[in-house]
Amino acid sequence: MPKWTKYPSAPQHIGVLLFDGFSNHCLANTVEPLRAANMLSGRTLYDWQFLSIGAEPVISSSGLQVAPHGTLQKSSGDLLMVMPSYGFQAHGGWQTLAGLRSAALRYDVLTGLDTGSWLLALAGLLDGHRATIHWEELTRFTERFPEVDALRERYIIDGNRITCSGAMAAFDLVLHLIGQDQGQALALEVAQLFMTRDSARSHAGGAGATSGYVNKALAVMQEHLETPLTVSEIANRVGRSQKALAVRMNAELGAGPAQVYRRLRLNLARKLVTETDMTIGEIALRAGYDDPSALTRAFKTEFGVTPRALRTPQS
Repeated sequence: MPKWTKYPSAPQHIGVLLFDGFSNHCLANTVEPLRAANMLSGRTLYDWQFLSIGAEPVISSSGLQVAPHGTLQKSSGDLLMVMPSYGFQAHGGWQTLAGLRSAALRYDVLTGLDTGSWLLALAGLLDGHRATIHWEELTRFTERFPEVDALRERYIIDGNRITCSGAMAAFDLVLHLIGQDQGQALALEVAQLFMTRDSARSHAGGAGATSGYVNKALAVMQEHLETPLTVSEIANRVGRSQKALAVRMNAELGAGPAQVYRRLRLNLARKLVTETDMTIGEIALRAGYDDPSALTRAFKTEFGVTPRALRTPQS
């Protein structure tokens, strides 16, 4: 975990309720950022179970079969994610609705992903809440559920109800939740791992991950990992004073420019250590360190292990 993160790290228990016809894309965009957060932090920040209404496997819209870890009726946790996707109206029977109403007593937060909002609304669990759904269904959703304040947003967080409009928005939502739970620095690392260009897309759940000139500063840092700039040079390039940049970065990322820059360079070094056969000396140069021993010291301080030890298979 980034050294500057000061957020609680007790694992959050997440149930992912799947139905036949669920979207592989939506599922991947939901759980892969959580997996990445665990990997990058070196800790189990999130664990999840795939659930179904019955005990039988569920089959995605593209034919992927998933054997659930358990049933909705026997599950509980911090967050339930409801993911029907295609053919969602066929899943609105009494068993589903009764199961969702019961789950609302066992989960702290309920989330409707893609068309999951429809099932939550049908169960009466979105009454009086602001909510969204896949935009192709928004008009019908608005007409069918007048007691829900339906909005055209990528995702909406309204108290203990979260709704999301589709697969790409699911990634944005999970990234936002990681930043909210564990700090924007870790969310930034997850976004960089997936090579997203913009993690602060429009939504109604709160401010974006970073402000304009912090994003610009991060871009400048990414472009100069091999030949690092001074913090003063970075500030000049984004049109802010060094102090102003430091204040804003500390407020938004929980760390100053020098710490963030060092972490970005060390993340690159870690990636090269684990994914290439480059020598430690070569990796040091790519990460902006003239001396391999300096990289090794910084690497061990940040990650608790030397580059060489990380590369050596454990017996």
